[in-house]
Amino acid sequence: MKADITPQEYEAFKKFLQDACGILLGDNKQYLVKSRLRRILEENSLNSLGALLERLNRPGRGGLKEVVIDAMTTNETLWFRDNHPFRILQEKLLPEFSDRNGLSPLRIWSAACSTGQEPYSVAMVIDEYRRSRPGKLRDVKITATDISKSVLEVARRGEYEMIAIGRGLSPERQKQFFTASANGGWQIRPQIRSMVDFKELNLLDRYMLGKFDVILCRNVLIYFSADLKRDILTRLHGALNPGGYLILGASESLNGLPDLYEMVQCHPGIIYRKK
Repeated sequence: MKADITPQEYEAFKKFLQDACGILLGDNKQYLVKSRLRRILEENSLNSLGALLERLNRPGRGGLKEVVIDAMTTNETLWFRDNHPFRILQEKLLPEFSDRNGLSPLRIWSAACSTGQEPYSVAMVIDEYRRSRPGKLRDVKITATDISKSVLEVARRGEYEMIAIGRGLSPERQKQFFTASANGGWQIRPQIRSMVDFKELNLLDRYMLGKFDVILCRNVLIYFSADLKRDILTRLHGALNPGGYLILGASESLNGLPDLYEMVQCHPGIIYRKK
């Protein structure tokens, strides 16, 4: 890529990205665009962001579009990120749903799951809860979605390098839930991996996943415009069962929608119950 991205190129790319996946790039993020797209430009013999946009606008460029979106949306994540949501799940939500009558499975959705650390962390919490209270919790189904095919491939494999294992995972849980793999990584145990069903999904699309009791949509809404954020939160409300819960990131809030959700203080931590 040439040294500088022109203001016109940057604005055009911002519009492309927002139209494609909802992410709204802030001002002065040219360095981020350059670092994430440099390899793609080199592989396609392109020397500028403008040339890439021109290529993307040609018919039949779906594959390149997916690669660009993948590069711009892939983020590193942690095991048990922020901790509070997993404590709330273990101490409040799982006991509450265990006490509810009904034979249908408890359904949990991890939206924008990246390389799988969040849904697998949820699965670990559920496994720990079941072992501490045998027979209390009915069947659980965890659905995890992301827009990126490449991170979903990593998530489905459930194998991580040591540096990724060290991001938020305690030695006790590593021993309990992982086995060493032949290539020096760590493989999540089958009983945890089998609890999660990974699917490709764009949060701007219509959701055909059914109804859920708990939805985790954390640290992704901050990248959307206010209008798109409201639209997504409204559709997440529609995907919740009556009395279901929405869990957002530590720095995220509803900013309204009082007719759809009520805030639940968990001391510490906040979640939102569907009205």
